[in-house]
This record gives sequence, C-alpha cells and structure tokens, in this order.
Amino acid sequence: MAAAMAATAVERAVLEEEFRWLLHDEVHAVLKQLQDILKEASLRFTLQGSGTEGPVKQENFILGSYGTDQVKGVLTLQGDALSQADVNLKMPRNNQLLHFAFREDKQWKLQQIQDARNHVSQAIYLLNNRDDSYQFRTGAEVLKLMDAVMLQLTRARNRLTTPATLTLPEIAASGLTRMFAPALPSDLLVNVYINLNKLCLTVYQLHTLQPNSTKNFRPAGGSVLHSPGAMFEWGSQRLEVSHVHKVESVIPWLNDALVFFTVSLQLCQQLKDKISVFSSYWSYKPF
Repeated sequence: MAAAMAATAVERAVLEEEFRWLLHDEVHAVLKQLQDILKEASLRFTLQGSGTEGPVKQENFILGSYGTDQVKGVLTLQGDALSQADVNLKMPRNNQLLHFAFREDKQWKLQQIQDARNHVSQAIYLLNNRDDSYQFRTGAEVLKLMDAVMLQLTRARNRLTTPATLTLPEIAASGLTRMFAPALPSDLLVNVYINLNKLCLTVYQLHTLQPNSTKNFRPAGGSVLHSPGAMFEWGSQRLEVSHVHKVESVIPWLNDALVFFTVSLQLCQQLKDKISVFSSYWSYKPF
C-alpha cells in the first residue's frame, strides 16, 4: 500500500514537472512560432513595404477560363482594391465584341481581403500580449488564448474561402455596376469576388421576360454563382439570366496566406492537445 502511494506521488511529481515545463517553456516556443508564421502571412497582405513611401504596388491578373473564350480581360489589384479593369465580352448570339473598363477615378474595394488582413492583425495582437515575460499559470489560460487566436484565423480563412451569397437584385444594386466607362448595357451584370486563392469575375447576360410569358416566374435566392434560367425582378421588369461567363486568375500570395493559416491552426490545435493531456492539473499553479 505504502509502495503504491509512493509510486503515485512520484508519478504526480513527474507530471507536475512536465506540466511546469510545458507552461513555462514549450507554450512560449509555440507562441514564437505562431508569431513568426503570422508575421509572414501579414506581409502577404501588406499594402506597401515597411518604411517605404509612395503608391501601393499594382499587380495585373489576366483572366481566363478553360471552358470559354467569351470573356477576356485584365484586373489590376492594388492592395485590397481593384484599381483597374479591362474586360472584353464576345456576345454569343452575334459575336459582337463589347469592351468596358473602370473609370479612371474609381476603385473597387475587395472587402474579403481587407477583412482577412484585419483578422490576421487581431491574431498577432493577441499573441503579442503574451510575450516571453508573461507566465501562464494554468492550462485553461493557454486554451483560452489558443481558442481566441484560432477564432481569428478561422475567420480570416473563411473570408477567403467563402464568398458572399448574393441575390441578383443585390448584384444589380451593387456599386460595381457603376464603375465602368462606358456604362454597362442594361442587359449585363458583373460580380467580382475572391474564392480561395483566385480572383473571380462573373458576367451575367440577361433578357427581359415579356408580360405574356408562359414561364413560371420564380425569383432566385442568394448564390455565389447563378445559373442560366435564374430569374429576378428589377424595377418594373422581370429578367432571366440567359448566359453566365466566369473567368478567374490565381493570386499567388493569397495561396501563401491560406497555407500559413492552415499551419498556424495546426500548431494551435497541437498545443491544445498537449495541454489536455494534463487536464487533471489545469488548476495547478507553480510555486
């Protein structure tokens, strides 16, 4: 009996020593790794080099698609905004070529990129508040920090991987439709969004449903990408999507950022798992 109690006491002492080392050393080592990785992620979103002056760097992305050559163009990304767009659309019925571009005085903010960058900044802020001099007292304290950091990273990733679902009237009412010169024809809608590491442009061609149409009018709900046949009401008109053209271009630094998010989330989860091993000692406080 005494031997068993002695063995239990030794085992407890060993576990407490391991937990002390985890709280005092390994946690801060992981936090330093996370800070370094997220600093790299943040640099991908940096609008201009640290300490530099002058305009934000412009990047041109050529739009393409494996399935169609109806739409071709170039979008110019400047930080988290589209500063230029030059698009050519070949009309399917008569092969007429339409050209439209951004007005020179306009930029279109890509809210997804801005939001993702803000979430990364918030995660870095949380980590910087627990520098090397900070002493974690309980495992629960570490878990709380990891949960908060993971929440920001998950939100950052989701903003890039989950484009907004919009109804066709919402797309029609978007300020993007008023960005172009010459103005877009009334039978065209345009949407731009980020999906994973890609910059996507969708052009919808519309036709008006006549009052005597025998089609059953059913307004389409929200969607990232609407299909031909989707209907909606705009003003006094009922409209139907006749053709959909989607083109895209890969943004390499967004791919880097998504990899950094994944690695960081894995590190957070691994640290949480290690803390959970010592669940019986979460309230343990070293002398």
